[in-house]
Amino acid sequence: MRPERPPEDVEPGDLTEVPRPRERAGLVGHAEAEAAFAESIGSGRLHHAWLIGGPRGIGKATLAYRVARWLLANPTARDVPPHLSVDPGHPVARQVAALSHPNLVALRRTRAPNAKTLATRISVDAARGALALFGSTAGSAGGYRICIVDSAEDLNANSANALLKMVEEPPPRCLFLIVSHAPGRLLPTIRSRCRALTLRPLAQAEVARVIGGFPPPFVQPSSEALARAAQLSEGSVADAVALLDPARAGLVSEVETLLARLDHPDWRRILALAEKLSGRESDELFAASLDTVFRFVSAELDRRRHEPPARLAALVEVCDKIARAAREAATYNLDRRPLVLSLFGDLAGALRDAA
Repeated sequence: MRPERPPEDVEPGDLTEVPRPRERAGLVGHAEAEAAFAESIGSGRLHHAWLIGGPRGIGKATLAYRVARWLLANPTARDVPPHLSVDPGHPVARQVAALSHPNLVALRRTRAPNAKTLATRISVDAARGALALFGSTAGSAGGYRICIVDSAEDLNANSANALLKMVEEPPPRCLFLIVSHAPGRLLPTIRSRCRALTLRPLAQAEVARVIGGFPPPFVQPSSEALARAAQLSEGSVADAVALLDPARAGLVSEVETLLARLDHPDWRRILALAEKLSGRESDELFAASLDTVFRFVSAELDRRRHEPPARLAALVEVCDKIARAAREAATYNLDRRPLVLSLFGDLAGALRDAA
């Protein structure tokens, strides 16, 4: 059983009662990516910087910590298995879970002393502090010194440049595992010095398997709830866990019902939905609603894929309009109610045009 965390122990990407990536011994999916690391390690020519890309919540950080754990537990090994597993009871596994290994550092957003929330970006001071590991003596027992960046999107311009300088002129026996949800947005100079490894979303069965393996205090959902969450998650464990929340699951069902009736929109219920999503405390529910809308439009486009493109153009344009409006609402703190109302109206009109 994973020990419960004190309230002040908060990290980016935390999910309620769910083990953090560095606490997970297993890896579901991504066998090809793991094998690529194993082959590179076994060849004796492990590249010093890897860019592990892919959508949020699919296991990128879990893979990064798995690679780091194996290298730290086997600093001089020559025979490398295709699966880089380490016994959870191994001293290195415990050190990695606690981030206490002297040759491992995690570069991530943190909470400053006396601050109530996590920093919004990784500061240059945090980057320099983490990267100081590579200014020390070489890793013990000929092992690697490893930095896991989780995630690259959290770097600001100065901290990204600090990382770049280290990646450009790496010291011996160092390894940078850079997790990125949108690799294309990373500095081209950093990307060019990394070996890119793109992870795909997990299959529905794999999402369910990951969640089914979470230990207490995580409360396992019913098989029906888990199957539905996995189906709607688009391969992201993080999204599936969020969809297990009754409030979010109920909201998604309501949005799906309203979208299914766009030939005769129920404006009373749509207005009630707009009111529910209007508050700042509803950010996550609003994001879940947009995901549901985009999923609906994607399925509709796929269903009509054999029709002339001109008949489907209105649906694509509505998606673009919704995405722009959502960005503007977030940037300028605009009232979301008009956006939600126009969203359903525009979709209804686009479906009539495509009929």
